[in-house]
Amino acid sequence: MYIINHLIKTPLHLQLFEQVKKDILENYIVGDKLPSIRKVASLYNLSRTTVETAYSQLVVEGYIESYPKKGFIVEDINASTFNRKRNHDNQKENKKIWLYDFDPVGLGKNSFPIKIWKRLFNKYIDENIDFGAYPSGQGEEGLRIEIAKYISKSRGVNCHSHQIIIGCGFTNSMEVLAKLLSPKYDTLSIENPGYNMATHSFKSHNYNIKKVPIDKHGIKVDVLEKQTSRLVYVTPSHQYPTGVTMPVSNRYKLLDWAEKNDGIIIEDDCDSELSYVNRPIPSLQGLDKFGKVVYIGTFSKSLSASLRIGYMVLPEHLLDLYHNHYTKVHSTVPLMMQITLEKFISEGHWERHLRKIRTINRKKHNLMKSLLVEKLGDTMRIEAQGAGLSILINPNVDINKDKLKDLAKKEKIKIYFSKNICGGDWDAICMGFAVFKEEEMEAAVETFSRIWHKSKNNIEKSGSGSELKRL
Repeated sequence: MYIINHLIKTPLHLQLFEQVKKDILENYIVGDKLPSIRKVASLYNLSRTTVETAYSQLVVEGYIESYPKKGFIVEDINASTFNRKRNHDNQKENKKIWLYDFDPVGLGKNSFPIKIWKRLFNKYIDENIDFGAYPSGQGEEGLRIEIAKYISKSRGVNCHSHQIIIGCGFTNSMEVLAKLLSPKYDTLSIENPGYNMATHSFKSHNYNIKKVPIDKHGIKVDVLEKQTSRLVYVTPSHQYPTGVTMPVSNRYKLLDWAEKNDGIIIEDDCDSELSYVNRPIPSLQGLDKFGKVVYIGTFSKSLSASLRIGYMVLPEHLLDLYHNHYTKVHSTVPLMMQITLEKFISEGHWERHLRKIRTINRKKHNLMKSLLVEKLGDTMRIEAQGAGLSILINPNVDINKDKLKDLAKKEKIKIYFSKNICGGDWDAICMGFAVFKEEEMEAAVETFSRIWHKSKNNIEKSGSGSELKRL
């Protein structure tokens, strides 16, 4: 963008000449094309003669040349005069190309029902929609009604549509909640290990973070009771990352804690729709009789992470506070996306899609498990399985973690460690299976097994922490 000042004495063509020359030296490379004379004249409210004069001077001095049917092209005056730092907006990101990516939260590329989605979009997105208005910040009522019916039926959540807030994914819900609760609460307790994104969202709003250990029953409520916090984040249906399911007895114990301490429980119901062995326990919110649970849900794990659609269910007593704070806030999810999703659910496509995706992922889960047992044998143990989009494993032998990472990178295999996602001391390797086609999974696990076995050699004995054993 050039600054052309019509009020100063410097002729307009000289102002334009100097700024275009500077732009060429800093942001262009040899062979780049300049904007046409007509475009520059229109954009900066100049006469064509003024622009032609400036461009002619650039030609005379050798910065550009005019080519028939091509326009004005930057010339190679001297390589040393060009600033090779290009505008980052014009650069393509250099992405690492992986042979196998064991993404623990990714879905298969072909899992999204694109044909149905396009048909619904074309059918319902028409001139009857008011595209000139700002959509409701809480989310479209039709979608909220469908979500309320769905989670009531499938997860036992007790709510009405007016309690649901539609947001742009998990982080957006956490940000809204952190702002909403900050006048009354200043400390968040969270499972250890637990999901770092929840921690980061509340930390950014100056909350103190208290970590609470977990055991085979989920969060240790007796430890929570000794903390000063009155706000806690939990993943009771499928603890992230360990996969532990909180039994009903511990759920009631946690609800009692919230009632006695005027507390709030944030229930992230992650992976509840993707259970491959047992029927998932109904939501913690469904047991709540005192309005102490905020329920968090998402469409990222079962439908598409790219759509960025999540939701939360607020207790009745928080609704006035929400409306007082967010009356003038507009929706973070596009109107067209909300309407299409509403119809996707109301016409029965969502439940059919869930049944299909569960069947597909169950097969992939079982195949991944059998391949890990076959290829790694008793050198590994499975830490978490039976739900979600990954199987978590750890070694039963000494594995050099640094060597494993180096070999994986060399072989173009992308592997993930839970500690990088959740922090804390506990660690495991997350073997995502949903991203793969069934026919390519054996080759992927075979390649991983080769670097796994190679990493058993040359174990460092200095105690430097590079060993990965019984994490």
